[in-house]
Amino acid sequence: MENPEVAVSSCSAHDDENLCSYKRHLSVSQEGLLEDQLRRKLKFFFMNPCEKFWARGRKPWKLGIQLLKIAMVTIQLVVFGLSNQMVVAFKEENTVAFKHLFLKGYMDRMDDTYAVYTQTDVYDQIFFAINQYLQLPNISVGNHAYEKRGAEETALAVCQQFYKRGTICPGNDTFDIDPEIVTDCLYIEPMMPLLDNTTVGKHNLNFTLDFHRLVTVQLMFNLKAINLQTVRHHELPDCYDFTLTIVFDNKAHSGRIKISLDNDIAIRECKDWHVSGSIQKNTHYMMIFDAFVILTCLASLILCTRSVVKGIRLQREFVSFFLYYYKKEVSFSDQMEFVNGWYILIMVSDVLTIVGSTLKMEIQAKSLTSYDVCSILLGISTMLVWLGVIRYLGFFQKYNLLILTLRAALPNVMRFCCCAAMIYLGYCFCGWIVLGPYHVKFRSLNMVSECLFSLINGDDMFATFAKMQQKSYLVWLFSRIYLYSFISLFIYMVLSLFIALITDTYETVKHYQQDGFPETELQRFISQCKDLPHSGRYRLEEESSVSLFSCCNGPSEHI
Repeated sequence: MENPEVAVSSCSAHDDENLCSYKRHLSVSQEGLLEDQLRRKLKFFFMNPCEKFWARGRKPWKLGIQLLKIAMVTIQLVVFGLSNQMVVAFKEENTVAFKHLFLKGYMDRMDDTYAVYTQTDVYDQIFFAINQYLQLPNISVGNHAYEKRGAEETALAVCQQFYKRGTICPGNDTFDIDPEIVTDCLYIEPMMPLLDNTTVGKHNLNFTLDFHRLVTVQLMFNLKAINLQTVRHHELPDCYDFTLTIVFDNKAHSGRIKISLDNDIAIRECKDWHVSGSIQKNTHYMMIFDAFVILTCLASLILCTRSVVKGIRLQREFVSFFLYYYKKEVSFSDQMEFVNGWYILIMVSDVLTIVGSTLKMEIQAKSLTSYDVCSILLGISTMLVWLGVIRYLGFFQKYNLLILTLRAALPNVMRFCCCAAMIYLGYCFCGWIVLGPYHVKFRSLNMVSECLFSLINGDDMFATFAKMQQKSYLVWLFSRIYLYSFISLFIYMVLSLFIALITDTYETVKHYQQDGFPETELQRFISQCKDLPHSGRYRLEEESSVSLFSCCNGPSEHI
C-alpha cells in the first residue's frame, strides 16, 4: 500500500475522537513508526499464550486459571450433584409411598389407568384415604407427621365441586343446568378417630355426593418429614413440607372417575437441630472450598473482562488509523475479530458459577433450599467452562478443525433450520389436530414434537405406527399418509441435505488448511510485520521507544 499525502487539517464535529487524535499529532516522520507499532501491536494481540510468553515474557495466567477452574468447578458440581440426587430421590420415594398409603389398591405405574367406576368405589376410596390419614402415625414406616400451626394440628379438607343447579335426563335427551361451580368443604381433625378407636365412614360423617352434578372431589392435607439420609453423607438434614391433594376427576361425566395424587413439596430449614460428630466441620470445609471457587472465578472474570476491553480499544484504534491512513472503512467481519467470543463465554460461565456457588453456600448453611435453581446454574456454568477450553485447543492446527467447521457452517445451518422448522411446525399442528384423539403420542403439541423428532432419528417407528387406533378408517388412512410422508421427507431429504451442508463446509475448511485460508484486509495488514515472537521487538520498553525501522523490513540487525 502506498502512503497517502499528509494533510494538516482541523477536526470537524463529525470526526471520531481517536481520528481527531491522529489528525492533530501525526507528522510525516511519525506515520511509518505508528504503522509499524500498530502492526506489531495487532500481531501480539492475536498471538496464542505461548507466543505471548516468548514475545514479552507474560505468563499465561488466564490459561492457568481456566485449567484450575475446570478441576474445581467439576469437583464442586459432582459433590452438589450427589447431594441433589438424595433430595430428588427422597421426594420421589415419598410420593410413591403416599400413593400406596392413601390410594386403595394402588400399584406402581397405574397413574394413567387408576380410576373407579361405581359410586360405592368412590365412597370407599374417599373414606379409605381419610382413615389412612387419621391412622398415619401408627401405619407409616417413614418419619411422617401432621403439620402443626401453633399447638394444633392442621385438618384434612374434603372439598367437592359441583354445578350449582342441574337436572339431567339422558333418556329424554333433556337437561337443565347452571354451569356455576359451587365448592363445599368438610374438615376432619387428625385426632378425631383416636377418641373411640373407630374408623370414619358414611355413618358418622355428613358427606354425600350428587354424581349428576359432581365435577371433582379433592382431599387436601399437609404432612412433614425430615430427610435423615444426608447425615450419612456428612450433610445437615432438611425438613420437608408435603402438601398432598387427592383428586377425583369427574369433569367428563363419562362413567369413569380418574384418581390422582399430587404432591407439592417445599424444603425448609429445620428450626431446632443438633447432630453429634464432625458434620459441622465438613460443612465448613465445603463452604471454604466454594469460597475459593468464587475467588478463582472472580479472578478469571476480571482478566477476561480486561482482555475484552483491550480488544475493543484496539479495534477503535485500528478503525481510526485505517480510515485516516488508507481512507477506507474496516469491514464488519474484521471489526468482530477483535471481540473474542470465547472470553465472553468464559465471562458468562464465571458469573453463573459465582451465583451458583453463592446459592450452594446458602443451601449448605440451611438459609436457602433452592436446589433446582442452584443445579441449573452450576450445570450450565460447568458446561461453558469445558467449552471454553476449546479456545486453547484451537491454537493447534490439528485440533481446531471442529471449531473452524462449526464457525463456517453456522450461518448456512441457521438459514437451513429456519426453512426446515416451517415444515416441521406444519406437521406438528396437523398431527395434533387430526391424530390427537386417536393416538397417545399426539395428545399435545409437546408430545407431537417429541414423537416427530424421535422419528427423524429413526427411534420408535414401529410403535408409532402400531399404536394408531383403527376406530376411524379415514383417520387411520390419513395417519399412514402423514407418517410415511414425514419420514420420507425429513429422513431422506431434509436430514441428508443437513448432513451434506456440514460435509461440504468440512471439505472446504480442510482444503483451506492445506492451501491456506483467504486473507482479509486485517490479516494482510498484520502479515506485513515479520517480527518473530522471540525477536525481542515486542518488549514493552521497545514499544515506547522511537524506532526508525519499519516492521515490513524485518527485524533489526542488532536483535
